[in-house]
Amino acid sequence: MRVKLSAASDSGGTSRAMSWSARQYVQFEDERTRPVRDLLAALPAMDARTVIDIGCGPGNSTELLAARFSGAAVSGLDSSTDMIAAARKRLPGLRFDLADVERWAYESDSGNATDAGNATDAGSATDAGSATAVTAPFDVILANAVLQWVPDHARLFPALAAKLAPGGALAVQMPDNLDEPAHRLMREIAADGPWAAKLTAAAAARPPMPTADRYVEILSEAGCRVDIWRTTYYHALSGGAEAVVEWFKGSGLRPFIAPLRDEEREEFVMRYRSAVARAYPAKSDGGVLLPFPRLFIIAVH
Repeated sequence: MRVKLSAASDSGGTSRAMSWSARQYVQFEDERTRPVRDLLAALPAMDARTVIDIGCGPGNSTELLAARFSGAAVSGLDSSTDMIAAARKRLPGLRFDLADVERWAYESDSGNATDAGNATDAGSATDAGSATAVTAPFDVILANAVLQWVPDHARLFPALAAKLAPGGALAVQMPDNLDEPAHRLMREIAADGPWAAKLTAAAAARPPMPTADRYVEILSEAGCRVDIWRTTYYHALSGGAEAVVEWFKGSGLRPFIAPLRDEEREEFVMRYRSAVARAYPAKSDGGVLLPFPRLFIIAVH
């Protein structure tokens, strides 16, 4: 996964990659993996030979993909070195490459094949933009909880569809929760504190997603049959507000806290925890129910 911060970042206006922690992410692995199970279960029956997991994270989604298509050549890519290391450790028999999802989406097939051997070894020091060995067309492209970070879906989704073989499927799941209290509070706290100027770009790291109608229009024009739905999961988390904070430290909260100094980060998280406790009251057992809406798209080429 990659988040691009540009407006007020400490890189002087140039893009830089957000770091991701596999350990933090997998604290809630069961809850994070359930949506991709539901997504893969909705795929039509097909004899897939080449499948790829873009934004594979620590490999939990790739593991399910490989189980669903046991006879296929399965690979994954992610821009986080920590996530790729975790995926390679989890699934040593599969290929995982360090690559930026956005750049990969727009690369030509010949660009994908360039210097492909550089990213194969677990100890490889390749850049996040390195090309992968597996080239289009693909029978299945899985994008689980990653494309919400990539801008311009009107251009992105047709580019991904163009990498599909005839009859191939693009399977996408994206959190659709920017209007939920957990995310609204991040933006409000970012704007109301001594760190406001520093976090201008963080608040825009995830652009609003198009409507369901617009996704159908975009993908239909790209020659796909589209199945789209929205599901709200209700995750029962023990630990109350602290559990909600820990959940989002592995995802949406990272662009807000990564640019901060240690003391600023502690203050931001303290304010966020207090606001979350009010927005998500603890149940009698001390736990909390976290509503989490997600958008699912299957586009068959």
